[in-house]
Amino acid sequence: MSLDPPGAEEFAAACAADGEMRLAVRHWTGGLRLGIGDRLTGFTVADGEIAAGVPEAGEGVIAVTGPAEVWAPLLEAVPPRFAQISVLTAQGESGLQRGSAQPLLWWQYLPAVQRAVELLRAPNAAHGAAVSESGPLPRHDSPVGRYLHLDLDGFDHRVYYEEAGTGIPMLLQHTAGANSLQYRHLFEAPEITSRFRLIAYDLPYHGKSVPPVQQRWWETEYRLEGGFLRQVPRALAQALELPRPVFMGCSVGGLLALDLALRHPGEFRAVVSLEGALHIPGNREAFLGFWHPQVSNHAKAALMEELCSPTSPRPYVKEVSQVYSSGWPPSFWGDLHYYLADFDIRDRAGEIDTGLTAVHIMNGEHDFSGTVEAGLEAHQAIAGSTHTTMEDVGHFPMQENPAAFIGYLLPVLDQIEALA
Repeated sequence: MSLDPPGAEEFAAACAADGEMRLAVRHWTGGLRLGIGDRLTGFTVADGEIAAGVPEAGEGVIAVTGPAEVWAPLLEAVPPRFAQISVLTAQGESGLQRGSAQPLLWWQYLPAVQRAVELLRAPNAAHGAAVSESGPLPRHDSPVGRYLHLDLDGFDHRVYYEEAGTGIPMLLQHTAGANSLQYRHLFEAPEITSRFRLIAYDLPYHGKSVPPVQQRWWETEYRLEGGFLRQVPRALAQALELPRPVFMGCSVGGLLALDLALRHPGEFRAVVSLEGALHIPGNREAFLGFWHPQVSNHAKAALMEELCSPTSPRPYVKEVSQVYSSGWPPSFWGDLHYYLADFDIRDRAGEIDTGLTAVHIMNGEHDFSGTVEAGLEAHQAIAGSTHTTMEDVGHFPMQENPAAFIGYLLPVLDQIEALA
């Protein structure tokens, strides 16, 4: 860590030489102004070309300023929990102050701001660690995909799913705005697939699941509501004739896991709630860049990287980002309705009967959305539930650090198998 930032010329040269930064500043005219205590650094940019010089505040300039002690954790080689630029700039007077003459500019060039912070840090060897896929790989991965027609709210939905493994059936639900690719690593874990039949699916309007042709869906805003969402895994289980399957979901899927245990007791033998909580505080309107015609998918994808652990392998963190960048733009924004507004079981969590549906809650240490504290609150409210704190993992455990996640998941699966 260094709170003595490089001079503007040195910093601009480092940014201009960085391929990720050059992509992030495309079409930008203005610059970045960083005030770290009483020191200034930054760069100017003209139509995507970086040059030396700390710009003055004004048109096209993003400024982030604050005391050195607030910057300090952010600039550590391995930042501690919740030391992310988006978190620290949302804390009001106690955090970093961000400024711009244009409200959308922050969202448009958030990836560049994030990369600038990374380039100020000492190198993080753990974040660049090699991953197991660097070795010899089979010609084909394990899962086989198919399409299934489900009747949801009286309309035919063509839903994509893929599966591998034998044994206890387990449905896998992805996060908001994403798709079933997030679970690809679990399909290649024989210690799981030798005992569980894994079935990962894309929600309607996500991934390979196309919208229903009988509706003029393009004329109305997509908004995910619990009544519709709860139908999907139940209809899938019925269509595939799955005998009391296990349900595991992450983020939106993690909330859905608890929702199913509450509202449909006994239909699932167990639910595994990844990054689960009784309620997620927040206002969807605060995420201006998530569905604005002047902001690309790159911005929300970059924000998802901040939800990952700083020690997760970088190729997998970038895979999280790529999945989000490739999604239908309204899907993430629409899914946040369920995540932030529709779902709230704080007054009813005590009704969940873990004798009918076992409940396992798992939260990543570095997740600042579905926090460990929120997961523990849910665990305390649901008698008979279990809770696991996953160290060195963030919001996307199954994708950002699959080896670590599988280590945490196996004891939970052992408990589920023992009750089968």
